Amino acid sequence: MIDTPKPHVPIDVPAFNTRDPNSPDFWDERFNRQYTPWDQAGVPQAFQVFATDNRDTLKNVLIPGCGAAYEALWLAREAWSVKAIDFSPSAVATAREQLGEHAQVVEQADFFAYQPPFDIDWIYERAFLCALPPERGPEYASRMATLLRPGALLAGFYFIGATPKGPPFGIERDALDALLTPYFEQVEEHPVSGSINVFAGRERWITWRRRP
Repeated sequence: MIDTPKPHVPIDVPAFNTRDPNSPDFWDERFNRQYTPWDQAGVPQAFQVFATDNRDTLKNVLIPGCGAAYEALWLAREAWSVKAIDFSPSAVATAREQLGEHAQVVEQADFFAYQPPFDIDWIYERAFLCALPPERGPEYASRMATLLRPGALLAGFYFIGATPKGPPFGIERDALDALLTPYFEQVEEHPVSGSINVFAGRERWITWRRRP
C-alpha cells in the first residue's frame, strides 16, 4: 500500500497529564487517547522503493520507535527478517493488533538497551530521532553506531529544520551531520513526497553507511 497525503483536518489537542517524551507514559497516553498526528497510517513510497531496490543485500532490519509498525508489517509480508521495537506498551499493543499473524516481530523494548537477535543490515529511521528531545541526539548517534557493523545502513526519513518545541523535534541539516558523520558516511539524500501535515515539506530520505 502506497499512501497519499492526508487532507488537513483541524485537531483539538487533548489535555495530557504527561509532558516528558522520555517517558513511556507520554506515548501511552497519546496512543490510548488515539491522538497520534505523526502517524501516516500507511507505508511511505520512498520506503518501499528503498526496500525493493536493496532486497538482495539487506536481510535483517530493525525499526526503533515503531509505533503502529506499518512498515514492519509490509516487510514481514515480504518475508524480510525484521524486528520492530517501541518502549510504549500501548504502541506495542496497537502494532501487534495490526500485525495479526506477524505480531511476534514487535517487541516492547528501550532502544538504548535493546540487544537485537541478529546482526543488523539496516536500521530504518522514521519519526524516531524527532521523538527524542534534542539533548539525546548524541546518545542516538552513538547507539546507532554501536548496533550497526561497518558497512551496514541507517536509512530513512529525517525531519529537517529546528523547531521551538516538540515532539516532533526538528534538526538543522548541519546539526544532523555533526551528530552522524563521526560514525557514518552519507550515501544518498533526496526529498520525499506524500508527507503528512506535521512533516510536510521538511522530510528528506537520507541513507548513511557505518564507517569502518
